[in-house]
Amino acid sequence: MGRFGVLLCAEDSEFVKKRYGGYFGVFVRMLGEEGETWDMFKVCSGEFPKDEELELFDGFVITGSCSDAHGNDLWIVKLLNLLKKLDSLKKRVLGICFGHQVLSRALGGKTGRAESGWDIGVTNINLSTSSSIWESLKIPTTLSVIEFHRDEVRELPPSAKVMAWSSKTGVEMFMSGDHMMGIQGHPEYTKDILLNLIDRLLDRNLIQDSHAETAKASVEATEPSREAWMKLCRSFLKGRLVL
Repeated sequence: MGRFGVLLCAEDSEFVKKRYGGYFGVFVRMLGEEGETWDMFKVCSGEFPKDEELELFDGFVITGSCSDAHGNDLWIVKLLNLLKKLDSLKKRVLGICFGHQVLSRALGGKTGRAESGWDIGVTNINLSTSSSIWESLKIPTTLSVIEFHRDEVRELPPSAKVMAWSSKTGVEMFMSGDHMMGIQGHPEYTKDILLNLIDRLLDRNLIQDSHAETAKASVEATEPSREAWMKLCRSFLKGRLVL
């Protein structure tokens, strides 16, 4: 029925561990379906799938991270090499937030700090009307998603096209071929995960009180389009998208 790998790029917070069994649990809850096998590789700790194992997988998900996708930590360099291999094997890869940025970089794009600074809260994004994907999935061309990032894709890889954008971020989503997809937002996040992260940033003085209040207000005011994102991400990863 399909075998998938989660490339975990961050340590689990105590909150996510207790509530969801870690980020692996969060992703499997959103993407997993009956009869599938899901494996976790903690790539941020140097745990990678072996080359000879790659053919056994139908697809991979790259998670968010506290690290910079434009950084050159040893594990990030290894991850870039793995993503290039997966591209050549035409394996389906879904990159989320940091995963979206590092996937773009692996394919030849450029990433860096967002000129507009942190984007935290629930953001409305516009899906490209030149694609028929949304119609086949029966999802609207404007969706809301939880955002939590201060880096972005600055320049797309030559092979990629923009699939969504927002008032703050030019590349909210991209596709390269029919097997690589990046999403800047966090379709897997629940509101409580975001609120916990906002409090942690505040505790470390990484954001101002006013920024935190604005972000929390957006969480109160807008419901993320979780069902639509789940349908899109599952359909892409399982090869059910009509392109």
